[in-house]
Amino acid sequence: MRSKHFGLVPHNVILSPDMHTDKDNKTRLEIASKLKQYRLQKGMKQSDVANKAGLNSNYYSKVERGEAIPSVITLKKVLGALGIKSSEVLTF
Repeated sequence: MRSKHFGLVPHNVILSPDMHTDKDNKTRLEIASKLKQYRLQKGMKQSDVANKAGLNSNYYSKVERGEAIPSVITLKKVLGALGIKSSEVLTF
């Protein structure tokens, strides 16, 4: 994907420890925890979710651990793979 002004735009972001505030980190970890909770409730492995969402399983593992922030498009794919609504994960 290309941005008119900035060249290539990353689809997903791997975190640098100093990029976010404590509140951001708490939100990220809450989302990660909820994704894991719903995955386990559905009896799925991380690789199952990753495959259904069209993601690399290592990347999805980082999302679930709160080490990576998925783009909105990627999050939508993950929610679809889990069969859940965004309101079940994004409670802010």
